[in-house]
Amino acid sequence: MSQQPTPRSTNRGDRLRRAQSVCGDGKVCPPDRATTLLEAVIEPFDRVAVEGDNQKQADFLAAALAKADPARLHDLHMVQSVLALPDHLAVFERGIASRLDFSFAGPQSRKLAELVAMGSLKIGAIHTYLELYGRMLVDLTPRVALIVADKADRDGNLYTGPNTEDTPVITEATAFRGGIVVAQVNEIVDRLPRVDIPGDWVDFVVPGPKPYLIEPLFTRDPAKVRDQNILMAMMAIAAVYEPYEVQRLNHGIGYATAAIELILPTFAAARGLKGKVASHFVLNPHPTLIPAIEAGFVDNVYCFGSELGMERYMSARADVFPVGSDGNLRSNRALAQVAGQYACDLFIGGTLQIDAEGNSSTATKDRITGFGGAPNMGADARGRRHDSPAWLRAGREAGETIRGRKLVVQMVQTRQPNGAPSFVERLDAFDLAAAAGFALPPVMIYGDDVTHVITEEGVANLLLCRSVAERAAALRAIAGDTEFGRARSAEMTEDLRRRGIVMRPSDLGIDTTTATRDLLAAQTLGDLVACSGGLYAPPAKFLRPSVAKPATADVQAKPALHSAEG
Repeated sequence: MSQQPTPRSTNRGDRLRRAQSVCGDGKVCPPDRATTLLEAVIEPFDRVAVEGDNQKQADFLAAALAKADPARLHDLHMVQSVLALPDHLAVFERGIASRLDFSFAGPQSRKLAELVAMGSLKIGAIHTYLELYGRMLVDLTPRVALIVADKADRDGNLYTGPNTEDTPVITEATAFRGGIVVAQVNEIVDRLPRVDIPGDWVDFVVPGPKPYLIEPLFTRDPAKVRDQNILMAMMAIAAVYEPYEVQRLNHGIGYATAAIELILPTFAAARGLKGKVASHFVLNPHPTLIPAIEAGFVDNVYCFGSELGMERYMSARADVFPVGSDGNLRSNRALAQVAGQYACDLFIGGTLQIDAEGNSSTATKDRITGFGGAPNMGADARGRRHDSPAWLRAGREAGETIRGRKLVVQMVQTRQPNGAPSFVERLDAFDLAAAAGFALPPVMIYGDDVTHVITEEGVANLLLCRSVAERAAALRAIAGDTEFGRARSAEMTEDLRRRGIVMRPSDLGIDTTTATRDLLAAQTLGDLVACSGGLYAPPAKFLRPSVAKPATADVQAKPALHSAEG
């Protein structure tokens, strides 16, 4: 594979002059000249960022780049948050790009693994979001950034609407190092509702032939929440939220965490927890949080991005969501990642595999998935210095004497939807590392950061474990009828229960027969709409006639695109 022979080019003037011959004067470029524009401003060996994150995609610009002539553009180094579209990999298949640094691959994870095995691309690293943003500002600065926004004016000022997400950090990293910024927008207007990206950061604006692609990734239909999800949610509240007095937190995506949100106004309220737990969220606007908001449980929600259908509801609840003078949400993925790491006392999510040390990963055999933001929010923030009841108690339980601990909880059923065990002696990530040539296995959350693991069998409080053997025994005790779980010692399990390290539902005062859908504050999407006062509008894909079937398992990892919230 060829390497860049000289330092990064700084010939911004030459590139702009070439672009002017394509687009003429001004910043607006016709969509039918998009590929020609990119061939004018991009040069071989450039680093190029294509915006594509949790939800919105610069899909038209990604397709335009994939159509470029490999004789003109080759050996590009792609730097991007998420590989979600076929066009994101087509640039490697066509020889336009050869190197990749990214955070998450989602539905392209299998294809990505195939291309790596074929030698069609070289992965620099699988980053967390914050890690990748940081490197964009330091040593992975894009030479050209292809971003996306709702609207632009003819001066290049951009309005991102509720889905600002990671547009600011990509744009700033590029614009203030002499790079070229090209924005795909839905429309050109004379006056913007607000300016999210100043026009002097943007070089060209391309109106897309249709609205940019955006996915509703954070909608969970209450009709698909199962009794097992509800039981796990009850245990989470009783074993973690209540005793640690958790008020500031981040939820991952899944039916178990959706169940937590839906039983806050019922189960948690009955335990006298309103005003004591779950009042401050760093979270995409989950529709299943509507009942808790309307019940007065939730004081505020700071958002990574938005969620389709929640726009009117968020605008009406500017007391809860970060809404601007234009009446619409302003999200920011980079700032929400920082808030999730440093301002939250709890991250609660899930995974595909957990090993005997508590290490977890969503990277399995033949899939290079990535992790998004989970490693940031699912890590103890050792730079934190402010205290809270949750942080101090977790630190005491861990045996810390001069610092606290962040609560990091993994909720996972003992088996995945396909029947594969969630608990394993050895993560598939080790085999993936060997196959892909990684220096280290792609572990999502390291075991020494995990404080609790919850399954349908019970809760393991790893903070109280004082040896590797105790941690493994606690995990085996809640691993159910799996090969990993069957290796448990009944005598040791009972000892761990006596010491409060392993907690069954009965140890928490939970009657399992009450873990039913009757506890849900909303049992259907229609109930969520009614609870919102008719403001929530579920996307059409969730309203297609179908026979509602309960989810077969709760995998917090975003099944369509992402590994964890944010």
